Amino acid sequence: MVSSPYFPLVVLFVVALGFGLAPLGLAWLWARFFSPRKPNPVKNSIYECGLVSKGDAWVQFRSAYYLYAIIFLIFDVEAVFLLPFAVAFTGLSAAACAAMLVFVLLLVEGLAWAWAKGVLTWA
Repeated sequence: MVSSPYFPLVVLFVVALGFGLAPLGLAWLWARFFSPRKPNPVKNSIYECGLVSKGDAWVQFRSAYYLYAIIFLIFDVEAVFLLPFAVAFTGLSAAACAAMLVFVLLLVEGLAWAWAKGVLTWA
């Protein structure tokens, strides 16, 4: 056994690197030896739902949809954190209750900010 304290880290790094690179290498070898190579204009064309692309691909997209999704995720995660707190409420200290109160107040502040900025209006 090697006496260096960093030896387990080096072994773990090599194993992690091999774990990621081995499937890539196997896929490359499979594609190289078993996949047929027959490039033609049809295979090299861009495929969009079976339709030929027409015009510019840039479409202006409303970012409000992303804001709705982010707000939903924030309050979904809030529920995940509040459930264990509610289950173990009677066995927790005052510091834990204060920490959860700060957490809920920060979420309420975020909701008030989103409401004041007009993020929650659907238009």
